[in-house]
Amino acid sequence: MKNTLKTSDSPQTRNHGRGYCDHDSLTGPHTITARPWIDPAHFGRLLHIKIVTSGDGTAVLTMPFLIDFAQGSGLMHGGALVSLADTAVVMAIKSLVPPGTHFATISIETKFLYPVKSGVVTARARVTAKRQNRFYGRATLFNQNKRPVMEFRATFRMAKDGPTEKPAVKGLGKK
Repeated sequence: MKNTLKTSDSPQTRNHGRGYCDHDSLTGPHTITARPWIDPAHFGRLLHIKIVTSGDGTAVLTMPFLIDFAQGSGLMHGGALVSLADTAVVMAIKSLVPPGTHFATISIETKFLYPVKSGVVTARARVTAKRQNRFYGRATLFNQNKRPVMEFRATFRMAKDGPTEKPAVKGLGKK
């Protein structure tokens, strides 16, 4: 017998209006349909992340503060902000490497500066260095009044099963 779990009425969690969630059919493994290289993944679209610009090792992304992203006291959940920052640095990295290059976040450091209460959050990200099989990046998130709300640093590791050709990294000086 399959276990089912009653979910909330949130559009993101209600399993397309059925009210119950069959986790056995939802937990993967998943086949991902190819999308443009510089594009938020499925999770980014769930968070309504939009790419404003991406190129030359930088990226600017936005995300609205929807009620589904609120924590218990009505502020934007820190995990949503971290997801925006991580995605912004990923788009900055993707602007430097060939399509199909595999890499993943291996460490993050986050400093929350000011609460987000409403509006659209903007992430400004840049790749700060590449050494061997690692990329390093930073992002600063701003509220709708252009006040910094979070600083983010991350390290990403390139996978061994990346593209068959060695990625040519544009825009970064040799270190």
